[in-house]
Amino acid sequence: MSRPSRPVPASPPIPAPSPSSPWETGNGADPTTPPSSVIVENISPRLDCGRYPVKREVGDRFVVSADIFKDGHDKLAAVLRYRTREEDGWREAEMRYVDNDRWSGAFELSENTRYRYAIQAFPDAFASWRDGLEKKHAAGQEVSLELREGKLILEEALPRADAVDRATLEAAIAAIDGGADQGTTVAAVLDEAVAAAMRRRRSRVGAVDSPVLEVVVDRVRARYAAWYSMFARSAGTVLGRSATFAEAAARLPAIAAMGFDTVYLLPIHPIGTTFRKGPNNTLGGGPDDAGVPYAIGSPDGGHRAIEPGLGTLEDFRAFVQRTEELGMEVALDFAVNASPDHPWVSEHQDWFTVRPDGTIQYAENPPKKYQDIYPIDFDTSDIDGLQAELKNVVDFWIGHGVRIFRVDNPHTKALPFWEWLIDAIRADHPDVLFLAEAFTRPRMMKTLAKLGFSQSYTYFAWRNTKSELTDYLVELSRTEMADYYRPSFWPNTPDILTEYLQTAGPPAFKIRLALAALLSPAYGIYSGYELYENAAVRPGSEEYLDSEKYAYRPRDYHRPDSLAPYITRINRIRSEHRAFRELRNLWFHHIGNAQLLCFSKVERDRTNPVLVIVNLDPHHPQAGLTWLDLWQLGLEHVGPFEAHDLVTDTTYIWHGAENFVMLDPWVEPVHVFRLRAL
Repeated sequence: MSRPSRPVPASPPIPAPSPSSPWETGNGADPTTPPSSVIVENISPRLDCGRYPVKREVGDRFVVSADIFKDGHDKLAAVLRYRTREEDGWREAEMRYVDNDRWSGAFELSENTRYRYAIQAFPDAFASWRDGLEKKHAAGQEVSLELREGKLILEEALPRADAVDRATLEAAIAAIDGGADQGTTVAAVLDEAVAAAMRRRRSRVGAVDSPVLEVVVDRVRARYAAWYSMFARSAGTVLGRSATFAEAAARLPAIAAMGFDTVYLLPIHPIGTTFRKGPNNTLGGGPDDAGVPYAIGSPDGGHRAIEPGLGTLEDFRAFVQRTEELGMEVALDFAVNASPDHPWVSEHQDWFTVRPDGTIQYAENPPKKYQDIYPIDFDTSDIDGLQAELKNVVDFWIGHGVRIFRVDNPHTKALPFWEWLIDAIRADHPDVLFLAEAFTRPRMMKTLAKLGFSQSYTYFAWRNTKSELTDYLVELSRTEMADYYRPSFWPNTPDILTEYLQTAGPPAFKIRLALAALLSPAYGIYSGYELYENAAVRPGSEEYLDSEKYAYRPRDYHRPDSLAPYITRINRIRSEHRAFRELRNLWFHHIGNAQLLCFSKVERDRTNPVLVIVNLDPHHPQAGLTWLDLWQLGLEHVGPFEAHDLVTDTTYIWHGAENFVMLDPWVEPVHVFRLRAL
């Protein structure tokens, strides 16, 4: 039996700019008017010809540029038109000529919503006339005829003028008719007040409207965040027993004290018993084994229920409230799969893949088998019912105080579903954020970001060398990706324990933490990182030994060798220096050692530069000479300057671009310098 094709959820239509003033004709729409010869092209930012919106955050100044030109010598004008998705009428910002037919304009993104923007460009008859009049008068030529031509242009604008501008224009017309000497008349009509009034009331005959584009404006947390990932069930102190939300809440003050603002909980839902896994992913787990949290669903409920060992919905609400009291947010895992015991399996078997023998296909990543997890089949004939149920799940947790969702393996689910779901949720809750947990092919990861995910996991964990880090960060911060892909750097996750962390000792944990936290505005660590957990289940594997995906794992966070004080220091540096809240301000400087990485960040007003130097070698001291781009740091015209190390609280006086540095990974592998002119 053939399966019906999956319907693709439609994106909301984007209307073309509509004339909002009586003088706008636009693209020669009037059949009696010849087509305009104004060209508007190469608009930036624009993503895939406008198929997807670009991304920014509340408070940003949104700069738009384009090539705008036409035949002949006429002066042109252009306006940047914008409105929120909820508004009907356009607002406008004047665009300015930059160079070589390039124009630029900007407006403030003050609301957490979607904005639409477009460019309207048109011949500026008044500006062309004014320019010619000024040149001819300066050359001592007779301009009486030009003044009469100007009068016609001014009179044409009168019907569009309000009382104030009308008075200004009428005064200019009266000056032309007044019979005064030519110099006096020209001075009157060239007055800047007349030009300003005409900019507001000028004719737009021959206007060209660009396609309408969109920018998604998220709250700042979408760009700048520090996540701490934890299994709530492992937050207790008793081996072999799940912690409760109350016990997990007792861990929150320490997490807040380290400087994290987001507490990410791995799935908290009831766990199935059929094919339950035992320690280290072994088959045949018993009823006392913890089970895999991603095997969601049991007789206690599914995605809208709580695993009984953790407590109740009221306990979860108390956990959320306590998190908020400490200045943090809860991020919840959204895993679109089910255990064999999930109510969906009996109620909606058509949401799963049924094999020829009548069994339901479980999850596999050959040679790995996950018999306790059933993936969802998005080719189901009941796609509408499935989508509605999954949206109801997200809405449910939003109703219980969650505003951030980490989505598990979104690249294995239908892409049209994510575009539909994220837009539908954010239409009602624009402050909700989605993090895409996808470690897969580059094009897939990029497409997920384009479809709407607010943040995205990255390849950072596997980028270790200077060239690997530099090339990857240049791609993230300097290419089109910066317009839509917000990276989140994680040195470890419950699934990823890299060889670098397994083999290089405590310095490796310091190095990777500093790189993640200071290169990327958004980063996170998985609990246990502060305790240098580095044992793999077997050589060559990135799986943790005794992974808490399969077992309860209480920890002694009070160990004297804990990395927590260092994490606290790095997070405090991030918090106190706003330059670390950005990605586009990243700049790599030359340093004469392949094991030393040198980069800087400055604030948006080009002030308060911070310079970071990291020894990438966790085993040996490394030294080298910097060659700093002083102009990038705002120090090109100063003499000696102060370099204060925010990690060690040590101050150096540097002279110029060339400076000697040495970092011993077993003492301190990182310099974070606040630079200041003396």
